[in-house]
Amino acid sequence: MAQAARPYRSVLYIPGSKERALEKAKTLPVDAIIFDLEDAVAVEEKVSARETLRNALAEGDYGSRMRIVRINGLDSEWGRDDALAAASMDCDAVLLPKVECPEQVQQLSELVPGKAIWAMMETPLGILNAAAIAAHDRMVGFVMGTNDLAKELKCRFRADRMPMLTSLQMCLLAARAEGIVVVDGVYNAFKDEDGLRAECEQGRDMGFDGKTLIHPAQVAIANAAFAPTEEEVDLARRQIAAFEEAEAKGLGVAVVDGRIVENLHIVTAQETLAKAAAIAELEGS
Repeated sequence: MAQAARPYRSVLYIPGSKERALEKAKTLPVDAIIFDLEDAVAVEEKVSARETLRNALAEGDYGSRMRIVRINGLDSEWGRDDALAAASMDCDAVLLPKVECPEQVQQLSELVPGKAIWAMMETPLGILNAAAIAAHDRMVGFVMGTNDLAKELKCRFRADRMPMLTSLQMCLLAARAEGIVVVDGVYNAFKDEDGLRAECEQGRDMGFDGKTLIHPAQVAIANAAFAPTEEEVDLARRQIAAFEEAEAKGLGVAVVDGRIVENLHIVTAQETLAKAAAIAELEGS
């Protein structure tokens, strides 16, 4: 499946120290899993979690799900050994927390040769340096760490996320400028389906590729919110057909549902169909 089309609608955090959770994750309809060695692992389990996670990944059975390992920060007592362990794990990418500059990405890149790198964007300095971080040649994706960011900003949690919008949009701009993935932060009230759905829809409207999740009960809502709707797929097909017909007549634009359709709309339409096809492939695997 092409990286550009690969869906990231649902990105679920799983503790790397919990064998039962690691096993259950194999059955969940998520697009990606963040196997966490950082916040979700108690201090006394930090070292043993590496081997627990290594064994789980070696056993496989995660299908087409993207496998991302979040290590502890390289400035912590566990970070370097986490990175060296992740370098030999059967994972697709390594996620570095609290990235604030491209030099940190470079430091990790030297410890995990051959692995794609993702960055947690969760501090004011990291947000301000988002463009430089996204431009690193090993950087593949951003994950918004909205809980830590809110703490650093000293802002209040609001349903409209107004205090967060500048930070979210700066990371979106940086990610889109460099063609990397960017997924939204978690929604803490995992039993509040209406609140989660609203925040997912807001994130999708802004342009995020998907949502990080803290509980399996959140998966279905995220998958629905970040997938193309039947109406969007139908419109994309009709736009492409109309534009091809217009081109055959020597015209540069077409009209669909009373709206002008130009080449830029066709690019979006093709992306919509590619994403829908990738989701169908993932769900069928």
